[in-house]
Amino acid sequence: MNEIKCMIVDDEPIARDILVNHIANTSGLILVKSCINAIEAYEGLYEYAVSLIFLDIQMPVIAGTDFLRSLRNPPLVIFTTAYQDYAVESFELNSVDYLLKPITYERFHQAVEKARERLDATFAGRSHPAPTNGFDYLFVKQGSRLTRVNHNDIHYIEAEKDFSAIFLQEKKLLAGMHLKMFEDLLPGSLFMRVHRSYIVNLSRVTAINVNMAELGKTAIPIGGNYKADLLRRLGIGG
Repeated sequence: MNEIKCMIVDDEPIARDILVNHIANTSGLILVKSCINAIEAYEGLYEYAVSLIFLDIQMPVIAGTDFLRSLRNPPLVIFTTAYQDYAVESFELNSVDYLLKPITYERFHQAVEKARERLDATFAGRSHPAPTNGFDYLFVKQGSRLTRVNHNDIHYIEAEKDFSAIFLQEKKLLAGMHLKMFEDLLPGSLFMRVHRSYIVNLSRVTAINVNMAELGKTAIPIGGNYKADLLRRLGIGG
């Protein structure tokens, strides 16, 4: 039996405790992180190769459904909620199952078996469709604050140790998120990593000068492993 690395995302302590116990009593499930909000969940996805998320829907700031939509390559999701009103939306997002609280172990086990079947199908070469991300913004973590940033307002992002600097038209935001997290969250059609320390908004590139990408008056270094793909993405060359 393949091990399934899973994560809990729920702002209710009792609900998290119940899921922790259910996971501990289920062979093949490995809990890698228990989160109280979507920001901790973003960090968990950066740290671990998560295959399954037990995701609450009603959470502060970022709802579970919005969190799922924001992911370009989401793991499988089992929604956990106290409300029946979101059932249709959850299945439109291709969730594995929809569990109503309080969650019994029998119902939990049924949902996990559905997840195993999907994962087995994926390993066999049949993939499940990813939810469509219709958002044109993301929330970035600044201490205890979450700041909304529109994709089109971002010129480039620079790695700064355990932080990332987001450069907008007239200001800079320092976010407590790794560059890899932004690479996973931002739409690949608009953004590209051009260096181990930089992600650029392709629509802001005004010139290529040898191994530098110019964004107006700002010059960004282009890593050797990224240049050919960058030129192709910009429609330069054959």
